[in-house]
Amino acid sequence: MDKTKEKKSVTTPPRYQKIAFDIASKIVEGVYKNGDKLYARSSLAGSYGVSPETARRAIVVLNDLGIVASKKGAGVVILSSEKAENFVNQMNEITSIGELEDNMINCMARQQSDMLEFRTQLDELMSRIEHYRYINPFSPYKLEITTETPYIGKTISELAFWQNTSATIVAIKRDTQTIVSPGPYAVIEVNDIIYFVGIPGSLDRVRNFIYPVDN
Repeated sequence: MDKTKEKKSVTTPPRYQKIAFDIASKIVEGVYKNGDKLYARSSLAGSYGVSPETARRAIVVLNDLGIVASKKGAGVVILSSEKAENFVNQMNEITSIGELEDNMINCMARQQSDMLEFRTQLDELMSRIEHYRYINPFSPYKLEITTETPYIGKTISELAFWQNTSATIVAIKRDTQTIVSPGPYAVIEVNDIIYFVGIPGSLDRVRNFIYPVDN
């Protein structure tokens, strides 16, 4: 495998996700406090060097998580530092797990004769996942997308995924790339691996939804 391609096999969250994470981190650090107002969308876009649409999507992520409230004419107000901390901790954990998985893929691609490093990475990954599930009832599950589902080419919004499963997709692994917090317009493709969180039993509900019996 081309070494240049191996270097690109890393977790790369979209820009709006990075901005949402940075704002949440500043809330946790006390830079922003509950009740504070954020800059207008245009000012926020300018401070991060992105388009207003990218800034808007970052605010949507925080709004959906209950970290901020965004109302037309009233701006964006900080609601919950506690939810911001939960979001930051969860994203750090998911990113760490994604990096471990990418490392394993590269080890396999190089076909190293000594599998000790691969085994160590695998054991560490499983340990981290089990630990995460123990401390967080909304633990990540994963499901591979095959041609057996009728929803290939559909967006998360079109699937009404949360309404039909009570679960939220937090990442999509596609080839060597992991898309963190893909958002409602992400399209489901064949061979994707979706990572989602939800209440106990979510794995069965998502599997039954993605692969309906009468399909």
